[in-house]
Amino acid sequence: MKIAVLLSGGVDSSVALQLLKNEGHDVRAFYLKIWLEDELAYLGDCPWEEDLRYAQATCTQLNVPLSIIPLQKEYWDTVVAYTIAEVKAGRTPSPDIMCNQRVKFGFFLQKIDGSFDKIATGHYASLARHNGLWQLLKAKDPIKDQTYFLSALNQQQLSRLVFPIGTLLKTEVRALAQQYNLPTMARKDSQGICFLGKIKFSDFIRHHLGTQDGDLIEFETGQKLGTHEGFWYYTIGQRKGLGLSGGPWFVVSKDTQQNIVYISNRYYTPDKQRNQFAIAAAHWIAGTPPPPDTALEGKIRHGEHCYPCTIALNNAHEGVVTIQGNDQGLAPGQFAVFYANDVCLGSAVIAQESGDETIP
Repeated sequence: MKIAVLLSGGVDSSVALQLLKNEGHDVRAFYLKIWLEDELAYLGDCPWEEDLRYAQATCTQLNVPLSIIPLQKEYWDTVVAYTIAEVKAGRTPSPDIMCNQRVKFGFFLQKIDGSFDKIATGHYASLARHNGLWQLLKAKDPIKDQTYFLSALNQQQLSRLVFPIGTLLKTEVRALAQQYNLPTMARKDSQGICFLGKIKFSDFIRHHLGTQDGDLIEFETGQKLGTHEGFWYYTIGQRKGLGLSGGPWFVVSKDTQQNIVYISNRYYTPDKQRNQFAIAAAHWIAGTPPPPDTALEGKIRHGEHCYPCTIALNNAHEGVVTIQGNDQGLAPGQFAVFYANDVCLGSAVIAQESGDETIP
């Protein structure tokens, strides 16, 4: 097949390219330039040039042509602007989910010509066909599994994709990179939000939203315990960065109108039930919600942990989720992703937490 490979400059996509090359496919590599170098120049060097050097070195070694696709404006309009707006509204954004849905498998597909049979990436996920529909499956490596970030994709997008390393463990990917002596074999995995690289998210938010002094209020007593520089620096469940003794202290809710952050050091007491939340804008990969009798699990964030759960739907896109267990980080704006065994069924935005964290 003729395959367009999205190359990031990391070890995962490099190994994906090598494996497809080994299989005899006609592969062409593409690097998406989304770094906001003018926007972020004041914070330090943007790492896109280093990423591109690794991508180019890999392509040179494998004799694969590499093209650079500039998508800065599209990325800003659909991912960065969304992130800033969500934070400003007091919610917790998921920019990587938006990047996959709208940029990597959205605008990029529009940029390349129709001669490509498939688009390949270094994501840890797998695909299968069942009853005429594409299924998104968890990767072999439960820790590296990235279906959480791919959960907003649709049937048309999945039909174009291939994930060459989804059936490998991360250790196996590293071993293959060593075996083929790839330029990226010793490169560390990237961390954080894709468009920031090594830049701190708080510094990025400070640039756009600035600071505004507000009160840290103990949730149970209403007592002022300290001050903060803006509710937008905090997310529900956060315990770092509060700077108070007598803890550990956790953020339990925020009043965005009065710029108040409510905190508690009794976050895990039995009366603090955090096992239910409303969802909105649900997206189902199959096009329709799962049957009511489906045994479901849900992820509240990227990682291997899933909660057994049930969904009481009001309609195809809204409802209430109940998890078996308590989660101290149910934050409006972040995504809940649902599974039936290893099949990723789709995702929804957490609209609000149902429970005791209502501002008095």
